[in-house]
Amino acid sequence: MEKKIQAYIVDVHGRVIFPGTLTFEGKKITSIKYDESAKGCNQYIMPGFVDAHIHIESSMLVPTEFAKIAVRHGTVATVSDPHEIANVLGVKGVKYMIEDGKKTPLKFNFGAPSCVPATNFESAGATIDSKDVEELLKSNDIKYLAEMMNWPGVLHGDPEVKQKIFAAKKLKKPVDGHAPGLKGSQARNYASAGISTDHECVELEEAKDKLEAGMKIQIREGSAAKNYDALAPLIKTDPESLMFCTDDSHPHELIDYHMDKFVHRSIQNGDDIFNVIKIASVNPINHYNLDVGQLRVGDYADFIVVDSITDFNILATYINGEKVAENGKELFTTPKAEVVNKFNCSKKPSSFFDTNFKEDDKIRCIVAHDGQLITSTEVHEYKSFKENDVLKMTVVNRYEDADPSIAFIKGFGMKKGAIASTVAHDSHNIVAVGTSDFEIYKAVNKVIDMKGGICIVSNDESNLLELPIAGLMTNENGEVVAEQYQQLLNKAKEYGSELHDPYMTLSFMALLVIPQLKLSDKGLFDGAEFKFTDLIVK
Repeated sequence: MEKKIQAYIVDVHGRVIFPGTLTFEGKKITSIKYDESAKGCNQYIMPGFVDAHIHIESSMLVPTEFAKIAVRHGTVATVSDPHEIANVLGVKGVKYMIEDGKKTPLKFNFGAPSCVPATNFESAGATIDSKDVEELLKSNDIKYLAEMMNWPGVLHGDPEVKQKIFAAKKLKKPVDGHAPGLKGSQARNYASAGISTDHECVELEEAKDKLEAGMKIQIREGSAAKNYDALAPLIKTDPESLMFCTDDSHPHELIDYHMDKFVHRSIQNGDDIFNVIKIASVNPINHYNLDVGQLRVGDYADFIVVDSITDFNILATYINGEKVAENGKELFTTPKAEVVNKFNCSKKPSSFFDTNFKEDDKIRCIVAHDGQLITSTEVHEYKSFKENDVLKMTVVNRYEDADPSIAFIKGFGMKKGAIASTVAHDSHNIVAVGTSDFEIYKAVNKVIDMKGGICIVSNDESNLLELPIAGLMTNENGEVVAEQYQQLLNKAKEYGSELHDPYMTLSFMALLVIPQLKLSDKGLFDGAEFKFTDLIVK
């Protein structure tokens, strides 16, 4: 049946806004015509938004639950890397995300994870080798080779890495990058291997350098890494080479905004509306060759209706010609997702995290930075930890029983209690930080009891969020999960943390491919040198 909407049409290709009537039938747009009678309309139609790089797992929601919230914010599609669940469950996890995503109208576009495990310096739950990657890439459900985090392997010609990139090139599918801090000849060599994007730039000069090397830059603003302010000047100078992405968004923030935040913020900053919308929708559609409409005759009817081009309140979202959200409410239901997991370690004794250090031992400490994935290094004497806000940190293998890995970290600010989580990029072992060995022990065992999740404990209380699906996600309602997560945040602030999101920050303290100092279940790791380092400075 033919449907029509009168509104001001935001034509990003023609760079004009005009009163018109949009007609669509079935999944496709059949006409877009100038219509004088639409001048009185208080609404605008424009292409729907596309998140150019996101790990759905970081929302702690399965795709079906994520979609219900994302469409409220004008998101019609995502470019999704299922790397997190793949590190737990392998190819089975990738297929799980694809099949769950198909149960919702949102257009999930999944990639083949390129680095499972992310490194050989940690224990993961699975391996996806070059043969697995090629088989995944042959599927129409897989749109690209997901972020190539092993940049040393790219630069040094690692055979497995080369084979994965070759498979993507052969099948004419783009290769995503991940190369924090890489510049100059290294960036050029990385790009020349076939890497087409990077979402890890934290400084403007680094982004410019990678643009010159031929890469597209994805401006990231997630729950942990917030790089929009640093990279926003590129919107005026290089709009054709940009995309917006969240990378990792926790549920309490997803409730409030998704891709709409980029557009609203950029318009408020005075950026050209046509450039901004192209960055938020058209550029990723073209780069990844997505089956997503761009508001042209013959395109899929994937578009949004907003109240104005300044306030940007989303009135409705359409996907394949169906209205899927209106006035902040999704208009579809989905079946409850199946629970899948891999969690094999047993509960730990109270002495498990005991350590013996001398008062004058000089300890190499991780320094966490709010709003960034990168860390730095400081050396402190053991006796000065309290005055320098240094806490004990541990990573515990969740896949089998093994001794804990111990380090020390500055920047969490907690005065009591401990937090623990199985959201620990990239292998998703148990990671914990606390003010005492006993509270760390309690927190880790709470997570083991749940077979995956997040918790905060003190000597006399505990708050939990269960994540039964791979220790990363839940199939519960997004609003419920967001409220539970907010309670965990509130409790962490009550215990003294001043970090914007201490759980998200914690999740990246085991991410070895982001410099500088991180902790895996096998030891303290120097991400700049790409090797283990000693805890005690001799």
